[in-house]
Order: sequence, then structure tokens, then C-alpha cells
Amino acid sequence: MSRATPFSLDDRTALVTGAGSGIGRGIAHGLAAAGAEVILVGRSEAVHRTAEEITSSGGAARAVQADLSDLRAADELPRTIGEDTEVDILVNCAGTIYRSPFLEHEDERWRDVLDINLEAPRVLSRAFGAQMVDRGRGKIVNIASLLSFQGGVNVAAYTTSKHALVGLTKALANEWASRGVQVNAIAPGYIDTDNTAPLRADAQRDAEILSRIPTGRWGTADDLAGAAVYLSSAASDYVTGHTLVVDGGWMSR
Repeated sequence: MSRATPFSLDDRTALVTGAGSGIGRGIAHGLAAAGAEVILVGRSEAVHRTAEEITSSGGAARAVQADLSDLRAADELPRTIGEDTEVDILVNCAGTIYRSPFLEHEDERWRDVLDINLEAPRVLSRAFGAQMVDRGRGKIVNIASLLSFQGGVNVAAYTTSKHALVGLTKALANEWASRGVQVNAIAPGYIDTDNTAPLRADAQRDAEILSRIPTGRWGTADDLAGAAVYLSSAASDYVTGHTLVVDGGWMSR
């Protein structure tokens, strides 16, 4: 008798923020391919294109346009998607970066980065995590960064937010593990997205980065889909509070 794969997401509903492009889009496609119905959240029209891509490939998806830099929108998201919608998997992927020397970093931009990268995941984890705890099962996957471990240069707000997001991941994992809810993070390496475009456009910086990546290339959003499926599935039921690095070997150098 055949057994279902532990990586199957059939009969699961996943909510992915930042799903209009980049890493969020790649993860949304991966979760849908594994069988999940995906609710895609993004602040631009691009989130509707991602939904159309998934449905045209035979998956189940719907798009919700919401700007999570406004924490009221994050707080209202359960009602926006429908209070009777049970979210089994929450992927906090929406993020932003601001490059500036710390001494010139504007307070408003600092708050913007922390609101999107840290506060929105906190608010969404509280809202959807409460439902998961009540049901006795659920998965939360936060998208961290290599700068959850390192300092970076001229990205103090981003680095601070990503360090804190890993801390939040561990704290919630400790609180909810006994309630059947696993909370983990993925730390992508250098991925070809809009956020890293300035680095790739700088020939010297691009060469420096590539010289440290053992695989010899920038990652793609698709490289993260498998990790997201794993951490969203029954295959990872005994994994919690962990940050899974997907970086082509960068951290091993």
C-alpha cells in the first residue's frame, strides 16, 4: 500500500506575504506545486499575476492586495481574507531594504524597514498563530537573511530587523512547540531579486560576492521553494526554532 509523501501539502492553506515577486513568488509557486491552496499577499498588482501563473498551471491561488508597511493592514488581514479561512501555513516573506551609512540613516526609513521586516511578521504571527494554537497544528516560516548572522555594510536597519526576526522565531517556537505549532526561518543567501540589484550592478561587489559562494552563482527564488515546502510540511514536524540557511555554501567559507 502506497503512503502519501510527508512533503505533501494537500488540504493545506498557505498564506505568503511578499508574493508578487522575488522570493515570495518563488515560494508561493513551490507550495502550490506541493498541493497547497495559496493566498498571496502583496502591495502591488504583481501579486495578481503570481496568482494567475499558479492557477494557469493547475494550482489553487487567490491574491490579496495589501500594504503591510501599514500595520493596520496586517492586523486586519484575517478579516480581509475571510474570518472563516483557516490558514495552516504562514510564510512571512514581505521585506524591504534601505542602503545608507548609519550616521545618515533617516529615522522614518528606519521605522519603515522595521515595520515591514519585523513588525508585520509579529502582528501576523500573533493573529494566525492564535488560530493554529487553538487547532493544535500549524507552520510559520519567517524569511530571515545571512544578515541575521552578520552585520553587513550600510544596511543597519535591515540587519537589525533580520537579527530580531530570528529571535522572534526562536521565542515563538519555544512557546508553541507543545501546542503542535512549528516556527522556523529560512535564511537565503545572495539571491537574484530586486533587493540585490544594486549589488549585481556593481561589477566589483558582484565579483567579490561570487568569489565566496562555492556554487559559483547567485541563487534564484526557485532555490528556496524546496526549503519552504519542507518547513511547511509534516516532514518537519520535529523541527522548530531552526533557521535553515540556503546560501550556496556562503556560510561555510
